[in-house]
Amino acid sequence: MDRIVLDRKVVIGKEVIIEGPPLEALRVQGGRIGSILTLTDSQGKDFRGRVLRLSGERASVLTFETFQSPTESPLEIILLQALPEKERMELIIQKATELGVSTIVPFKSERSISLEERETKQKKAHRWQEIAVKAVQQSRRAKVPSVEEYRSFEEALEVCKDDGLKILLWEKEGESLKEVLKRFSALYPPFEKGGQGGFKTNRPGRVYIMIGPEGGFSEEEVTLAKNKGFIPVKLGQRILRTETAAITLIGILQYELGDLG
Repeated sequence: MDRIVLDRKVVIGKEVIIEGPPLEALRVQGGRIGSILTLTDSQGKDFRGRVLRLSGERASVLTFETFQSPTESPLEIILLQALPEKERMELIIQKATELGVSTIVPFKSERSISLEERETKQKKAHRWQEIAVKAVQQSRRAKVPSVEEYRSFEEALEVCKDDGLKILLWEKEGESLKEVLKRFSALYPPFEKGGQGGFKTNRPGRVYIMIGPEGGFSEEEVTLAKNKGFIPVKLGQRILRTETAAITLIGILQYELGDLG
């Protein structure tokens, strides 16, 4: 539902008929007559195409461009973001989407504003998924990240049950991000020899990152997160705004472990 994946090979310059689940994904991405979107064929190649016709049962898309490499990162990043004030959440969703995150989970921490407090000033929450869709269109991504429902700190931690690197930004006593990634790379080298002289990856392809509010996390929250496997880290000695911290960390992780660079 978040990605237009076809069961056949695509040829540039020819129309492609889209039906069924791929058509639903096209609608999720805001596809309409004249809009341009990214689709993936049965060989895993990504293409750009323009919607020529659209009805209730099918769409016709003319492909005009292909990519040398996939538009989606091999790294799955789940961003857990304490709800910031004003329109910073919208900025975070937009930039995180452009940088390739898979899921965004807004949550209430001890020192953050609540959704109820925020909506008394301006109602924006209903637009979060729409913002992600527009960022996908602008960045030519193939996949729309899921913007999950707002939840408590404890409920946000429950999202992180699967394996993966878990990072919590904490300006007080966090470890150096550089050292954590160095240790992670030593523990999970990107490739190892596989059968018949080939290579395979044994590195977890998922990273959870938890970003706090302007006031930072409380000691109790950090303890709860550590009990769930999170590693407190810090980004140097300067204090960053929550939106700067989220965008910076995602960019670093995509450069070190993903597809940037």
